[in-house]
Amino acid sequence: MAKWIKASGEVMDVTPKNEGKPFTLEELKEYIGGWIECIYLNKHQVMVINEEGKLLNLPYNAVATEAYRIVFQPTDDFIVGDALICTLMTEID
Repeated sequence: MAKWIKASGEVMDVTPKNEGKPFTLEELKEYIGGWIECIYLNKHQVMVINEEGKLLNLPYNAVATEAYRIVFQPTDDFIVGDALICTLMTEID
């Protein structure tokens, strides 16, 4: 399961098309609208964003930025465009 955080502020629960399996690369690209960039929030979660979001002038995402800044304090960096926060299938070190 994942949280799809749209730039509009809407947050939706989403699951991979093939339930029980991870999201495919193509699915991730569909949710964020382009090339993916992964930001590891902790050992259990990753935020997937559009790698070129700032270059493409995508709209500011206040909800995703807040989640990002909780982990990466202090920072002035921000998230643009839609984001997907996914639970990892296996823990990372």
